[in-house]
Amino acid sequence: MYCNLLQCRDFAETSVLAEMDGEAVGWVSGYRRPADPSTLFIWQVAVHERARGLGLARRMLFDLLERQELGDVVRMQTTITPDNHASHALFRSVAERANAALEETACFDEERHFEGRHASERLITISPLNSKRSARSAT
Repeated sequence: MYCNLLQCRDFAETSVLAEMDGEAVGWVSGYRRPADPSTLFIWQVAVHERARGLGLARRMLFDLLERQELGDVVRMQTTITPDNHASHALFRSVAERANAALEETACFDEERHFEGRHASERLITISPLNSKRSARSAT
């Protein structure tokens, strides 16, 4: 909870909370990469089972890309384990709707970085993102 509270406070411009009937049903947290502020790194995407299948995750990601404060972002990155098919489909969908390329490369290795306690993470990069993009493309 502490980490999520810090994210809400320190990364509000790169996070989204979605509500339905006054209840939180979706969350995206991200940050600009310190070494490359034109890259928006998406750390977490969560959608409550009640809101799944409505395209909420994609709409939240496009909400971020529409923010004036992020108008100079030209790429989005995230890491995904190979078996997370839903996340892979989400980011492929974002790339397609943004008319951008999706590149997938090795990032963190199960043995080398996680000592076998977590699956390897693949780096997903979507670029170039057009600064004139429209939230309407997310629907």
